[in-house]
Amino acid sequence: MTGHVAIHHRTRSFSERWIAYCETHAIPYKVVNCLDSNIIEQLTSCDCLLWHWSHQDPREQLVARHVIMAAEARGIKVFPSSSTCWYYDDKIAQKYLLEAIDAPFVPTYVSYDLHETLRWIDQASYPKVFKLRRGASSSNVKLVRSAGEARALAQRAFSAGFSPIPHYGNDVVTRYRAARRKGDLLNAVKRFPQALATIRDKKKMMGYEKGYVFFQDFIPGNRFDTRVTVIGDRAFAFTRNVRPGDFRASGSGDVVFDGGRINQKCLEIAFAVARKIGSQSMAFDFVTGQDQHPLIVEVSYCYCMLVYSCSGYWDAKLNWHEGHFWPQDAVLIDLLNGVCGSERYRVCPDTVSLVTLAENATVATV
Repeated sequence: MTGHVAIHHRTRSFSERWIAYCETHAIPYKVVNCLDSNIIEQLTSCDCLLWHWSHQDPREQLVARHVIMAAEARGIKVFPSSSTCWYYDDKIAQKYLLEAIDAPFVPTYVSYDLHETLRWIDQASYPKVFKLRRGASSSNVKLVRSAGEARALAQRAFSAGFSPIPHYGNDVVTRYRAARRKGDLLNAVKRFPQALATIRDKKKMMGYEKGYVFFQDFIPGNRFDTRVTVIGDRAFAFTRNVRPGDFRASGSGDVVFDGGRINQKCLEIAFAVARKIGSQSMAFDFVTGQDQHPLIVEVSYCYCMLVYSCSGYWDAKLNWHEGHFWPQDAVLIDLLNGVCGSERYRVCPDTVSLVTLAENATVATV
């Protein structure tokens, strides 16, 4: 490396750990603001840029892909690269991408015309799953049991539309579950007024989803889904139980770290898809079809820190590596190795996070 590592900092994001690593290991870095008008100027003398941009920030949704492509045009290594994140938080983009590379994807129908949609609804079989192209944790995901329900959703989709931001009631339940798991209920109650204000502001800025419909086949018989996260040549995996009395696993918070539950075909598919599209980092949600073959529901370039709780990872040859690893480590190290043009850095488990393989390297603990 000859220049700095540029990091866009946001609290409670990957950037906190990236900055700590750079400081611990004397890696030259500078904090930049990718939302500034002069961001390209800020990247002068930088070899790489790391930006954990969020689908929940309207500003980042608006500009992130443009800044990333501009930085790449300048010859800067970026995480996430444009090939890693162009489809992020856009299920329509994911449909076309996964179909283009013949990935095993849950059959999906999209339409941008109400009359065409109504004709399709009348001949479709049910149940179907209705989704918006944006949103996470199963927000705006509905099980549609009849043509009548589907028509009502279609009429709204081509008129008033839907907010991609979860309504207040959904958000309260989600936050309650998260706070209860963490033993943080009191602080969650204190933060509630600010959380409501944030939701209100996001609803104003994000606008409404309208002018299209997105339906997926309902895949029955799944008691859990499988989340596989591929970072470089590593695959981390866990399962999420379906919510009680529901069909959705995403957002349930009922996570099981049991390697015996993991279908090895999910790992093989995840590695193959990530390689085909050139993704640095890709999280997959799988369900199992009636033929017991895994099907991809949706994908994302980023993910929650539950990855660290996995007891190890599989490499691309499906060899197992024991230990707890931080995904931010893997992302940073892969990018640094790409800049260096060699395997100078590697990820280590537990408290040992970054090891320089160069001569006289020392192991640091964090």
